[in-house]
Amino acid sequence: MSRIKKLMNTKVDGIGVVEIILILLVLILLVVLFRDQITGIINNVFQTINDQVGSLNAS
Repeated sequence: MSRIKKLMNTKVDGIGVVEIILILLVLILLVVLFRDQITGIINNVFQTINDQVGSLNAS
């Protein structure tokens, strides 16, 4: 019975190296797969910012 209590009272803190590597691999895979879409979104955002700054300067 004391073994069960010890097992239930143990805490698992932190993230292991394997979990971090797997998360990084998934993120890298997503970036590679959606590279064109991400680039398009970023270009659109900067184009909108430039257009709005240009309209403020023209006023």
